[in-house]
Amino acid sequence: MPVQKKTPILSQKPVSNPGNRRLRWLLAISSVPLFGIVAAFGIAPQTAPINVQITEVVQNLELPEVQEVASTQPMWQADQIRRDDTLDTLLTRVNIRNPEAVAYLHQAREANGLATQLRPGRTILTKTTADGTLLELQFLIDSNHGLFVSKTDNGYTAEEKPLLVETRSIMKSAEIQSSLFAATDAADIPDQIALQLANIFSSEIDFNLDLRKGDRFNVVYEAAFSNGELIKTGRILSTEFVNAGKAYSAVLYRDAQGHENYYTPDGKSLQKAFLRSPLEFSRISSGFSLARFHPILNTWRAHKGVDYAAPIGTQVKAVADATVAFVGKQNGYGNVVMLQHAGGITTVYGHLSRFAAGLSKGQRVPQGNPIGYVGMSGMATGPHLHYEFRVHGEHRDPLKVALPTAVPLNSATMADFRKQTQPLLTQLDLLRKTSIASAE
Repeated sequence: MPVQKKTPILSQKPVSNPGNRRLRWLLAISSVPLFGIVAAFGIAPQTAPINVQITEVVQNLELPEVQEVASTQPMWQADQIRRDDTLDTLLTRVNIRNPEAVAYLHQAREANGLATQLRPGRTILTKTTADGTLLELQFLIDSNHGLFVSKTDNGYTAEEKPLLVETRSIMKSAEIQSSLFAATDAADIPDQIALQLANIFSSEIDFNLDLRKGDRFNVVYEAAFSNGELIKTGRILSTEFVNAGKAYSAVLYRDAQGHENYYTPDGKSLQKAFLRSPLEFSRISSGFSLARFHPILNTWRAHKGVDYAAPIGTQVKAVADATVAFVGKQNGYGNVVMLQHAGGITTVYGHLSRFAAGLSKGQRVPQGNPIGYVGMSGMATGPHLHYEFRVHGEHRDPLKVALPTAVPLNSATMADFRKQTQPLLTQLDLLRKTSIASAE
């Protein structure tokens, strides 16, 4: 069985040196206190000159052959499978050049897990000599199993076995300078965590419109490691996002039925009945207006929705649980989907390039499910999504309409909620204080 451990790691990106993008402070928060160091410098008063006799001694020192020694040492290397990789291109890139190893990985039945499982993003670890002789290979087949290849006196052996997995809590902080992804890249935070962050706060913050330079966030998330190498990024456990001076916090809670969701520290669900935007990232190209000059019709008319500019093929999500009321072509909308929600609410998604596979009238669609993809069908001058929000047939501004909230936790569940989330909130509080102290 895989071994599971949980180790909190505190990582903070220094802000004083933009060029050093990968340096982080690693603090073991469970046992190591935080110390401050102050250095003082002064100038001593001038004194009378002192004559000191200096004897110069020159001695030839024999320096060790550092470069030669280093170059002959076996080296571990971590790499990831790429979309266009073949077994040969992969072996070349990770410096496996000895014919015996290449032939074994191609032909041995016990090693065929590598050639048949070249999925983009999977991790491979190799230990090779300077001349390209393979000594060891570890390949992640899935999150629980790996292929292990070793060189022996008689050639090579391979076997699939469970991974020794260590689960750690990673703690990171970052500040917005231009975009969410630029901030997470600078802080060495995986893109998967950035997407989770945007989804968690999607009903509170419109990441297409609301982000400001100077916004900051703290995040605690799970990550799985094997032999010291990251093999999988997991869930966000707790997080805080400060947007335009207002702080939003979230913590993960799993109820007695096994359902997981994000809540505020006082137990209010962050999963609103409606998402604020049907796209994860884009920009507003045209807002809600009762009088807008139409670029194709060359006339003034009402624009009763919001246009999100985005590349063709960008995924469009249902903003809430719904029933498909219409899917097809309609006048200037081009390819359009209309969803009927509870409370007399209808949402409209126009100018799509195509619909989600299998989408049909009368189908139930959960919140967040893809319903189509951005395009420029119908009367459109460029790729964008036209999005409308109607209440009992009346158009409302999607950016300003008050969104219904989800059902809160009941009083009987709150005791378990506090017990589960208190350690996560303690970690988040420590990260917040450390982040503030670093900024000051």
